[in-house]
Amino acid sequence: MKRLKVLGVAVLATSCSLVGAAANAKDLTVGMVMAMSGPFADYGKQMKRGVDLFIAQHGDEVAGRKVKIIVRDSTSMAPQVAKRQAQELIIKDKADILAGFGLTPNAFSVAPLATEAKIPMVVMNAATSSVTERSPYIVRVSHTSPQGAWAMAKWLYDNDVRKAYTLASDYGPGHDSEEQFQKTFEQLGGEIVGGVRTPVETPDYTPFLQRMAEAKPQAAFLYVPPGSSMVSLAKNFKELGMNKKGILETGPGGISDEQMLPALGDNALGMITAFHYSAMHDSPENKAFVSAYRARYDGEYPNQMSLAAYDGMHLIYMALEKTQGDSSAEAFTNAVKGMKWESPRGPVEIDPETRDIIQNEYIRKVEKVDGRLQNVEFFTYHAVKDPGK
Repeated sequence: MKRLKVLGVAVLATSCSLVGAAANAKDLTVGMVMAMSGPFADYGKQMKRGVDLFIAQHGDEVAGRKVKIIVRDSTSMAPQVAKRQAQELIIKDKADILAGFGLTPNAFSVAPLATEAKIPMVVMNAATSSVTERSPYIVRVSHTSPQGAWAMAKWLYDNDVRKAYTLASDYGPGHDSEEQFQKTFEQLGGEIVGGVRTPVETPDYTPFLQRMAEAKPQAAFLYVPPGSSMVSLAKNFKELGMNKKGILETGPGGISDEQMLPALGDNALGMITAFHYSAMHDSPENKAFVSAYRARYDGEYPNQMSLAAYDGMHLIYMALEKTQGDSSAEAFTNAVKGMKWESPRGPVEIDPETRDIIQNEYIRKVEKVDGRLQNVEFFTYHAVKDPGK
């Protein structure tokens, strides 16, 4: 009798595993929420390219499941739109994983849905430190604003800069970046001689820069999202001769984003930034990535968003292989904790405690190489965790 019971349990267990395998064999639907129109449309375009390139290289099947990508347009920095699009992906499209999220307010608005629906959420850009704290099912593969701010403050102090001024866009990542820079710089012994927060979309920075010049800093730490605002800031900085006044133009890597360099033009020359990725990063993995990207997209170069989306899909595939196709929130989240791989940006790891990215921060300078503006790396801080946590 006892033997029959044991066999019965074995048969039941086998039966259940077959049911689970059948369930997991359904399409893996990745629902992406990101701006495909409006002032931040390039964010979405670059992320979609990174996703498409990864799938083209690695196939559209993982752990026996066909991968299906559905994109929803959040239009801009529009939390309510992003939330509505995510709801549709969860309810109507039965998405297994949410991904994308170029902007912090949009990621914040969707985080409670990920928690309630128990669905993994892979953040591919939104850089405010606390993003991963908004849901236990969020993992970030891009960067945090404090990572670059910490590296920039340390490099400046280590290179004899003692007085700095901050200018930051008035939203989450700007606040994070500004606060971390100020904290690190002052802890090292430097002095913040002033600071200002500006609207996210600012057509003319002249009055803010004039105030900066009056404070006589040795360096300006700038945080403005890539786009028309950064073009205006770079132009105004040069027009007012800030460099000639002895003020170094510095900031996180987004201010000299690869896709923005043609629009910034020679106004970008001399910018010193701290960031985790440049298309010019010298490694076999990055050379292969850039070559494949350029071949697929008419000679254009990738930027940090296409790279983060590429790595985001890498993480999704690795997690699904580890869970044998189980995309449930608990299984997926546990699988990604401590995950390591060699990215085109260098070695990366998902912090098992915070589910955030650990990566190198490179100090770069915008120079003209072979007639093209490039971020040229010249110093590295290795394995930087998010100092904002």
